[in-house]
Amino acid sequence: MRSVVLTKGVPDFREGQVSFDEDGHLERGKTPTVMNPNDKHALRAALQTKVRNGGTVSLMSMGPPGYMEVLQEGMEDVYADDLYLLSDREMGAADTWATAMTVATGINDLDEEPDLLFAGFKTADGETGHTGPQTEWCLDMPLITHVISMEVDEDEGTVRAKRLVEAEVDEIETVEAPLPATIVADPEFEPSYHRAEHRLKHKDLRERTQERAAEFGAYLDDDTDKEPTDWDRFTMWNHADLNLDPDYIGLDGSPTIVAGVDPIPKAPSEREATEIDPDDDGDMEQIVDELTPYAAGD
Repeated sequence: MRSVVLTKGVPDFREGQVSFDEDGHLERGKTPTVMNPNDKHALRAALQTKVRNGGTVSLMSMGPPGYMEVLQEGMEDVYADDLYLLSDREMGAADTWATAMTVATGINDLDEEPDLLFAGFKTADGETGHTGPQTEWCLDMPLITHVISMEVDEDEGTVRAKRLVEAEVDEIETVEAPLPATIVADPEFEPSYHRAEHRLKHKDLRERTQERAAEFGAYLDDDTDKEPTDWDRFTMWNHADLNLDPDYIGLDGSPTIVAGVDPIPKAPSEREATEIDPDDDGDMEQIVDELTPYAAGD
């Protein structure tokens, strides 16, 4: 069972230092980056598959070299076996369509076709929810979105999933698709490990991956002139490696036009705070007086 999880670095808006160029494009290399929060759910779904069904998990991302730290974080979460970063300037400023085209090409260049492709619900910067489904479209796979639980039947070559459906009320439907398939995990996804053997395997994978991630962390901290491919579990591909035409990727291959960007102000370094003594009746009455209007819905 081969799984691939798509993950992305997004601006750390808590830093308040998001950088844009003069054309309004996000300068990711100059902006503090964290893993997209919704990708965590995709990671959990892939990890459940690895624990229950065995096989390997690969992480793939597209972005600047700084995304290697995002991949390291993902490796620790999903106990991934290897990491792939698609990175060069020709891929920069891509919209979701150009990103999907690039990522789909990277997946096609893997030494083994994945049985399952996992993607997060949406990203914290764009919030379109397009990249996972568009990548699936490029790969011509079945797609199941809003997945909250799933089971893989390797003998039958199928995946059965429960997914949330938004109608007049929230509903849950069960669907089945042949492998290979794409799973978009919903924020409501919760992995389950009911069998003792799965819980023991989960623990064993965690211990082994902590060592693996530490090796990658040491590689990232190394000041030598090693190339990224010197760490055998990490591969970096540029557009030439993937035989991609620059006219169809990055900014040139993106049909989306940014009409304008509102800068994000930096959060104040200091905020007013009132110290409260829990043993002082007057202080506690002050808290009650402050919170009462909110409790009443004002």
